[in-house]
Amino acid sequence: MAGHEDELCAALMRLALAGDGLVMGVGMTVLAFRTWIKFWSHSKALKDIKDTPVTRIADLRTLVEEPDVQAKEKIRTPEKISPPHQDIEVFATRSKVKMPSRPWMVERLPIPSLETKQEKLVIVRGRVQTKAFVESEGDQRDAEALIPLNVPEKAVFVERTQTYVLTEMSNFLGWITQKDLVKFTRQVVPFVLAETEAHWSFRPSDMAVYVHINLDESQHPIPLVTVHHQLHPVPASSYTLFQAMFGRRYPVGLLDEEKILPLGAEITAVGVLHTAPDGTPVVKSSKRLPIFLTEFTREQLLVELASSTKVLFWMGVAVSTVAAGVLGYSLVKNWTRWKQRQQQRQSQNNSENRQNSTIEDEAENFEDIPDGELCVVCLLRRRRAAFIYCGHRVCCMGCAERVEHGANPRCPVCRQSVTGIVRVYDS
Repeated sequence: MAGHEDELCAALMRLALAGDGLVMGVGMTVLAFRTWIKFWSHSKALKDIKDTPVTRIADLRTLVEEPDVQAKEKIRTPEKISPPHQDIEVFATRSKVKMPSRPWMVERLPIPSLETKQEKLVIVRGRVQTKAFVESEGDQRDAEALIPLNVPEKAVFVERTQTYVLTEMSNFLGWITQKDLVKFTRQVVPFVLAETEAHWSFRPSDMAVYVHINLDESQHPIPLVTVHHQLHPVPASSYTLFQAMFGRRYPVGLLDEEKILPLGAEITAVGVLHTAPDGTPVVKSSKRLPIFLTEFTREQLLVELASSTKVLFWMGVAVSTVAAGVLGYSLVKNWTRWKQRQQQRQSQNNSENRQNSTIEDEAENFEDIPDGELCVVCLLRRRRAAFIYCGHRVCCMGCAERVEHGANPRCPVCRQSVTGIVRVYDS
């Protein structure tokens, strides 16, 4: 890698280990939280797909019309409500108003609400066809189909990417390859899922045999097939040698890749059922599901989701354990460091106080101290300390501290036990 990339890696490592691993612990906690959210969504999706059977495309119109029929059956004609003058009697003499004794018994019309409408999850499987293929006849059936640049196969979804492949030396230990995206194009035409031949003999004559697939606002992956994958080498120049010697990246080739969703591909759609303005069923992606279009059948999809859910569970357990350990270690280290700083600050303050008192005592040595104010132990400094609990002020601060921290701390006058000392200042 280049020098700036080494510096960036070192800076990121220092940032991760900052605060005795506190930043790393917070990052691992966020990762664990996201893993558990993904595990919860996969578990809920697995349960929803288990509870949803595969529906034939010909039966989707029935599912679309069923909620409307149920809503019409729920709307009942309300009973005749008595006029207001029969429920309210106004007495002018007493100014009293008689209200209905049970106003909640009055029947109210049901108000339809869009917020309480639940999404109808469906699973359908069919073959990919263009919208014109099922709605037109003759030569116009393939008019909307897309044709890739490198293969003659028709498709409804074409994705082409061109990527520069770059190579550089990494600290004389080997060569690494990087890719830079140069161009990305995507073409989509409206397409549907039509029933397979196995279901044609069972479809009613008055039912639609296809369902529209709506990819708007869908962020789910699409089961594309790679039909072209070729690396076009870039010829080396005299400047390429210097780029390799000084560790700079130099282009090796241009990777051209093309993926399509071909016509006739049999796929499964797992989404929410809606209705188009003309009454035809439409399947849209659901944000609460991790998948929309797949080449797997329902049974294979259940197996894949179950294995991914199990992997996410154990990954969440592992990441949560590591995050808890790193955060616990960081918190203990920071707490211990804070306590040590507090003790150092307190000891520093105590040493400064002792130094100030020593300076004051040394200054007093040069003064004339009356005989009644001399320390009874050293007979050199003024009496400044009073013992607790007897209250005798007979020692200087230095001698009083030595008495207090001795093996048997007792007052030199009354021989009572000493539990502490207090500095006494003259007014």
